[in-house]
Amino acid sequence: MMKIMQPGKWSVLFVVTLVSFITNLDATIVVTGLPQLMRELRLSIDTGMWTITSFYITSTVFLLPSGRWSDIYGTKRIFLGGIVLFTLATALCGMAGSGEALIVARLLQGSGAAMAMASSTPILIRAFPPNELGVALGINNIAWVTGSLIGPVVGGALIGEFGWRSMFYSVVPFGIIGLAVGILFLKDSFEGEKAKTDWPGMLTFSAGLTTLLIVLSEGQAWGWASIRTLVLFVTVVVLWSAFVFIEMKARYPLFHLSLFAYRNYSIGLGITMSYCIGYFAVTILLTLYLQGVHNLSPLESGLMLIPLSVPQLFTAPFGGILADRIGPARMILFGSLLIGISLLMLGQLGSQLSIIAVIIPLMIISAATGLSWPSLAKTVLSAAPQEQAGSASGMFWTVYNMCRAISQALALAVVQLVVKSEVASQLLSGTEAVGLGNSKDALIHALNVGFRFFAVFLALAVVLGLLQLRLQQTERATN
Repeated sequence: MMKIMQPGKWSVLFVVTLVSFITNLDATIVVTGLPQLMRELRLSIDTGMWTITSFYITSTVFLLPSGRWSDIYGTKRIFLGGIVLFTLATALCGMAGSGEALIVARLLQGSGAAMAMASSTPILIRAFPPNELGVALGINNIAWVTGSLIGPVVGGALIGEFGWRSMFYSVVPFGIIGLAVGILFLKDSFEGEKAKTDWPGMLTFSAGLTTLLIVLSEGQAWGWASIRTLVLFVTVVVLWSAFVFIEMKARYPLFHLSLFAYRNYSIGLGITMSYCIGYFAVTILLTLYLQGVHNLSPLESGLMLIPLSVPQLFTAPFGGILADRIGPARMILFGSLLIGISLLMLGQLGSQLSIIAVIIPLMIISAATGLSWPSLAKTVLSAAPQEQAGSASGMFWTVYNMCRAISQALALAVVQLVVKSEVASQLLSGTEAVGLGNSKDALIHALNVGFRFFAVFLALAVVLGLLQLRLQQTERATN
């Protein structure tokens, strides 16, 4: 009888890191490929944006349930199931013949990514001793950031040589490798049923989020005061009110709302929401500027976005050191302020492309993120009691993904408030011929308004950061 291969911790780390890399790679790779994708599938900018947003909807909705399914059915089963679903869905993305088919495939892709990512941390915790766990989690986080870093560049290079479908087909072999190595090296950790899935909570939360994103995407076309728009806004309120009621009564809730009783945690989540909504609009707005206004190739625009990721790889280690010396709340304030100022700088873009005017704000944003984001995550997660650390972490990352989707939908909504959707669609897909100069000027103005609008969210993060700093100082004084 053949002996089953025992998993080594570094082999386990390789599998988890590979999957972290490819899932985040494919989350960001579509951004630079959006114009060509719109052109070949004949999509409007609204539908094109849904090919990006749809991934974040399901990766958000299925994140917490997948963590629970890992406890019920075993981390290995959920992790490998997530890889299978992600890989199959990625192949379907490449085969999509319409915008609708691509959106459905992206929804499946996000679901698989959520399953794999939710079970990855428990897998590493079981594989590594406490004194080596920090190194393992750090390597895994670097892979996640690296996927985000090279996604736009790899996407641009592939599109230029092989077309937009290659963005997806190129990832499939890595998914197959991850599945094969995972079957060999991951240890099954079936623990039996501990809790039931909160299906009513999951349904109302996901329906509310999807409805909100639909309103933000289509509200301009329908009219913000139209009956359809107002009805859907009311529907969002009703669905999320029902969600809160369900969570308060559920025995095994999706969200542990009792965590909001801890003020540091509540304020920290508020900062996270403001921070993420402001931050994640940058790539969408810049892609519209670089490819829609200046007709840069996908590769060229991808290279222009590199400064948004590289500096944080170097500043993140110093962020932790500075947080220990001057306090994480001050680092959050400092980072949020720098990002807000950088967004205002990007809100001055003109009809002539200035590489310096783009790169310098992006480098500041990235460096500030490396300095402040670890402090923000640590502050939020340490504010909850140790026995609820898992629930606090799940809620934190769910809010992170949710605000990522909302940010991109808001970016489109803000642009459409200033310039017609048809104008942005034609410029981005390269089909505009009449009134080219006026259309480009209108889009530039809309994008500048967009950057200034999202700077307001960073200002809100600063205000909440000041509140949190004062609260912490008061607590220290009383203790």
